[in-house]
Amino acid sequence: MSLIVQKYGGTSVADISCIKRVARRVKKTWAAGHKVVVVVSARAGVTNELIERAKAIRKNPSDREMDVLMTCGEQETIALLAMALDSLGVPAVSRTGWQAGFITDGLHSKARIREVKANAVRKQLRAGNVVVVAGFQGVNDSGDLTTFGRGGSDLSAIAIAGALKAKSCQIFTDVAGVFTADPRIVPNACKIPAISYEELLELASSGSKVMQTRAVEFAQKHNIPFEVRSSFSTKPGTQVKKKVKSLEDTLVSGVAIDKNQVRVSVTELPDRPGAAAAVFKVMAESGVVVDMIVQNVARNGKANLTFTVPTEDAFRAEKALKEHLSDGSGGKLGRSTNIVKVSVVGVGMRSHSGVASTFFEALANAGINMLMISTSEIKISVAVSPEFGDEATRVAHRAFGLGK
Repeated sequence: MSLIVQKYGGTSVADISCIKRVARRVKKTWAAGHKVVVVVSARAGVTNELIERAKAIRKNPSDREMDVLMTCGEQETIALLAMALDSLGVPAVSRTGWQAGFITDGLHSKARIREVKANAVRKQLRAGNVVVVAGFQGVNDSGDLTTFGRGGSDLSAIAIAGALKAKSCQIFTDVAGVFTADPRIVPNACKIPAISYEELLELASSGSKVMQTRAVEFAQKHNIPFEVRSSFSTKPGTQVKKKVKSLEDTLVSGVAIDKNQVRVSVTELPDRPGAAAAVFKVMAESGVVVDMIVQNVARNGKANLTFTVPTEDAFRAEKALKEHLSDGSGGKLGRSTNIVKVSVVGVGMRSHSGVASTFFEALANAGINMLMISTSEIKISVAVSPEFGDEATRVAHRAFGLGK
């Protein structure tokens, strides 16, 4: 019998009726003769509710205790889904992340998987059970609960599919697959039938919420093909794999928008070797992911350094920078502002020129000013004021004819 790993996100298990629907879908897969591992997220809204409760007690609770709290959401879902499957005559057993063998490093809230000791899961599969695994969580060497960050259930599914050498890994969500843009912002966005790890990784890192960035990165590193599809439809979704031949003929495959970005500035930074490196070393030690970076030309021996970080890391970044700059070695923490990042992604950029000019000209014609620019081999990103984010996305989508 072949093994299939299925992952269902928060909206797919939002309430009891949704959980029963997922159970019926899992039963069809199991009844077709497959072994099944199901990875689930917390029900939609539960994680935010838990965060609100924590912050009602303390504005900035410790990451360790937040991890203990955050794991509760997925534990509720696995138990309810196992019960729903049992009521349909499907033998099922629930497993928390640590019971399923997810061993992580010691970084709370953004833990990285060191290994998946899946022997307990294999034993349950051999016994004929469907195994329902809590996504997003694991345990470190000290026995502390850890979590993988927002969207971490995607990573759990990809990782356990790799560890078990599953025939297929299906990521079920509330959308039909990967689209050329967010359909809620661009109504005529089109579903992409197949996409490479590389392009999806760039889209995910640029704000596309279909998949967690680290999950795509893990799949690419270990060459684990998967499919993104809707839990509310039986239609095929988007296949994600190493190479997709048709993509070479496509200039731009998609446009992504990230509204959870904050621009951080360090002013009057000494213009000497190592000054900028020291700033980013502090960010790295604090677990803050830095994205776009701009350093102005130095004047009078001083330079201004500007970079973007995820909104959830802004407080941590500012706190670390204040401590770093307080020793009088030079540099002042400037005012942080919210920005929106809009990116165009496509492997066709490698062999075609003119993408930047098309993108920038389209924004200019729409009266949208670019605050920052960054590029990679297959991506161009710009930062714009929050009020122009949605329009910039629609402008870019239209400029590259992605709605056809």
